[in-house]
Amino acid sequence: MSAALYLGRSQRDTVLIDSGHSMAVWEPDVQNYLGFPDGISGSSLLEKGRAHVTRYGVDIIQDDIRKIAKQEGIFDIQGASAQYRANRLLLATGLTHLPPEIPGVRECLGHSLFFCKDCDAYRVQGKRIVVIGANNEAAEYALAMLAYSPSVSIATNGTDARWDHVHAEWLKVYQVPVRRGRIVHVEHEDGHLRALHFEKEVRLETDAVFTTRGDVYHTGLAQGVGAELDSDGQIKVNDHMRTTVPGLYAAGCVTPANCQMIIAAGQGATAAQAINRDLFEESLRTHSLPVYEEASRFEGRGSKLGMPTGDRRMFNRSEAL
Repeated sequence: MSAALYLGRSQRDTVLIDSGHSMAVWEPDVQNYLGFPDGISGSSLLEKGRAHVTRYGVDIIQDDIRKIAKQEGIFDIQGASAQYRANRLLLATGLTHLPPEIPGVRECLGHSLFFCKDCDAYRVQGKRIVVIGANNEAAEYALAMLAYSPSVSIATNGTDARWDHVHAEWLKVYQVPVRRGRIVHVEHEDGHLRALHFEKEVRLETDAVFTTRGDVYHTGLAQGVGAELDSDGQIKVNDHMRTTVPGLYAAGCVTPANCQMIIAAGQGATAAQAINRDLFEESLRTHSLPVYEEASRFEGRGSKLGMPTGDRRMFNRSEAL
């Protein structure tokens, strides 16, 4: 939506195709999006974004894109409901965080079960925190949480620890407890955690959980048109959000960016400015900018070319240049 906003304001014919599966709807209280000091729900943020972009002539279409192909510089886009064609294409297909497969967990998403310490650690200060995971990332999450709470532990959920010896030593030095049993269900009230229940009837009182199970990057469309991925499975982009396919851009959580909404919005703006510049440079090469003739004469020396004011007619471009 951020990209669509910039492109609409740049007088580009812009269509935003939305599948309706934004991960933002998982966020009941976004506290780190600049300009909303009291927080805002992800759903409300999306609603405001849609109203904003339509103000500038952007068409928003509900569809699920199935396939992308590129022929003679034009992208052919196959949706479930219609087909589309575009000179430039931005993919913001994002990722899906994988919640742990524990009964009762999904009701806690965004309330007391979180994926991002940068987004949500601030809201759990002084609370009893458990990090579910068994790799280096889980160890680092737990260590980072010590800046917010003295009560931090790790639950490997029945799997063997896979962190290296350096991380193991850090956990030992900072006395972070590691619980290795399998979690059988969570105890909560309206999504607010009260306890984790382990095998053998072990109950651990808990206020917040951060999970590091992993992510699924939605890169199928990009791969289908030949875009390269990095070693983590994210779409490769340069500083202008260009992929390895000419005319194809990507922004947000499907790229190597830190997955936060405000960062995705910033990348969308960056991509849109790059697209607009790319189209402008193409119009210079192809002599396709609009050119106008003033009806007035200046000192009898022929017509004056410039921005249209008053009576005018558009030139035939081959005439004008």
